Amino acid sequence: MDTEAEVANEKTVEEGTALLSVRDLYAGYDESTILKGVSIDVPEKKALALLGRNGVGKTTLLNTIMGLVTASSGSIQFAGQEICRMAPDKRARLGIGYVPQGRDIFPGLTVWENLNVSLRVSNAGGEAESRLESVYELFPVLKEMLKRKGGVLSGGQQQQLAIARALLLKPKLLILDEPTEGIQPSIIDQIEDAIYAIGKKGEMSVILVEQYIDFARNACDAFCILERGAVVQQGGIELLDDELVERYLTV
Repeated sequence: MDTEAEVANEKTVEEGTALLSVRDLYAGYDESTILKGVSIDVPEKKALALLGRNGVGKTTLLNTIMGLVTASSGSIQFAGQEICRMAPDKRARLGIGYVPQGRDIFPGLTVWENLNVSLRVSNAGGEAESRLESVYELFPVLKEMLKRKGGVLSGGQQQQLAIARALLLKPKLLILDEPTEGIQPSIIDQIEDAIYAIGKKGEMSVILVEQYIDFARNACDAFCILERGAVVQQGGIELLDDELVERYLTV
């Protein structure tokens, strides 16, 4: 890590309280170690771009944070609580929302039924209407398609539904794994605008895995680059220059 990026990262952590702190994390599958001593911080109500070429461990890191992959060693603290050995459902209840690759909606349920699952799980009660209006504001198409089955929506519409479901849980941390991957161009801009708005509202922290660098620069406050399962660069988003993009992110 170069000195300038390192100093910027230290300032980021010092100036804002870290909602999520990952320290010296090792994890993988069977006998294969994918993450090798990863340490990152996500400050409260800030957005972190998690970047790297395909196969460097980004999704493995997200799945380990969520408890879907078991860490072999290291620490994961969320809101000051150690969660490294906690079950995935308990992590979600603490306030971590996750939109994985593949969108992961209920295809046999209507759009409304998909949304209502989140409202019921989070015991939204009297807040349900205001939460729904917030997601309809971000994704107006959902309000027009409440009676349609999730499985008949386009890929972009399913992604909007998946993000909306996560937002209805009112998470403290929203994790998005390549939300624009495989989405038709006409909807990519809508999804990017929504994620940008989520970040700028300052109501939650965000981890964004994204291949569109300009979008990551606009939507996030800080960045972290992985290569071969290790952090090679991190710092304030203003330090994500073309040289770093060329060195670590260009295919």
